Amino acid sequence: MIRDVRIVPLEESAYIKPKSMLYNHKGQEKRWDLVEVHDSVAILLVDPEKEQFIIVKQLRPSVYLHNGDGHTYELCAGIVDKDASLAQIAKEEIMEECGYDVPLEGIEKITSFYSSVGFGASVQTLYYAEVTQVMKTGEGGGVDIEDIEVVYLPFSSAREFLYDETKAKTPGIMFAFEWFFARHRK
Repeated sequence: MIRDVRIVPLEESAYIKPKSMLYNHKGQEKRWDLVEVHDSVAILLVDPEKEQFIIVKQLRPSVYLHNGDGHTYELCAGIVDKDASLAQIAKEEIMEECGYDVPLEGIEKITSFYSSVGFGASVQTLYYAEVTQVMKTGEGGGVDIEDIEVVYLPFSSAREFLYDETKAKTPGIMFAFEWFFARHRK
């Protein structure tokens, strides 16, 4: 439970850099406030034997400001903040957040897309990986101050979950599930 919430001005951050872009567009001077942010990876994890998705539930303070709960359901994901391939970063995030050791060759790129285009415009690269119980080497849960709960969602209830507005979720998870059903459940 969150307590003692205070909102303070952002003085410095390793994750975002607020900026204003001044430009001329069609002869008119304009200003757009934006945030420079890291790109990211997200991974649709599937256990085909158990017919379930493996997703994460975590506290997002920005969502808390909107709904008073702040917990979101998301794909396993992480920012690109080191000199490593995107697939390697995806592999590390799968281990840290969900506890599965997936070989690099088992991580398939789906596509990349822009997110938060109104203010941040970061690129998220979406991957797909199948896991088995043999690959489970840890509990997951994140690192440092992360508080991540691993959630196992049966395929049979995924579509209902997608449209349940009482559960905060990202567009990436919605897209990834629909991609999966379009290609793997014909």
